[in-house]
Amino acid sequence: MVYHHKFATIAEAKLAVFEYIEGWYNRKRKHSALGYLTPCQYENQLYSQAVAA
Repeated sequence: MVYHHKFATIAEAKLAVFEYIEGWYNRKRKHSALGYLTPCQYENQLYSQAVAA
């Protein structure tokens, strides 16, 4: 977790933020701009539409 954590270096903090964004936020959080789908669901939907076309 990133919150309330003291990091020894800037690199360690950057890695923790990257892992947080890539590991939880982007993949699991539903976005209103994507029709309330997760990014993975949205990508799968686009791929399915492209294959069907």
